[in-house]
Amino acid sequence: MSTATLPAYSLGRKIYHHTYRLGKAIALIIMLWGCTAPGFNASNVVWKTYTNNRYRFEFPYPSNWNALPPPDNGDGIAFVSPQKNSVIIRSWAGNRLPEAVSPEAKVTVNPNFKTAQGIPGVMVVEVGQQGSSMTLTITQGQVKYYWQGRSDSQDFTDYYRLFYYIAQQYKVL
Repeated sequence: MSTATLPAYSLGRKIYHHTYRLGKAIALIIMLWGCTAPGFNASNVVWKTYTNNRYRFEFPYPSNWNALPPPDNGDGIAFVSPQKNSVIIRSWAGNRLPEAVSPEAKVTVNPNFKTAQGIPGVMVVEVGQQGSSMTLTITQGQVKYYWQGRSDSQDFTDYYRLFYYIAQQYKVL
């Protein structure tokens, strides 16, 4: 390598590293800005309430969302956004097996979420390359309740606050 090409190589490398750092800084600023954006305003939405009579739970959903055909066993429901059919909210429940029958090891998960009703649960947010979801799991006695909001990953920030609000309003009757 000649001394004439060394400065050009160093300059190109410096530009690359500065551009890379700047890109990371911009990504961090965008993520932090999303965390501080104004909150979701539930009063701007017309709501309906889904009530499950078999497992005795309910949650609100936007009135213009379309219900998918429910399963025959009556364990839950799913609603699809009228703007994007890849945006879905769903909820279902099921009876847990008694511990004596269940062969898997007992796993204890500490609640990290509480509904407006005061019921503790576990909230898991998964962000993937294609799809992202927010899932709330509540265990009451022998029943396990699930609520989930799901969208394409590029739309998840647009629906995060809506999903979170609905999860907060989830009730066990």
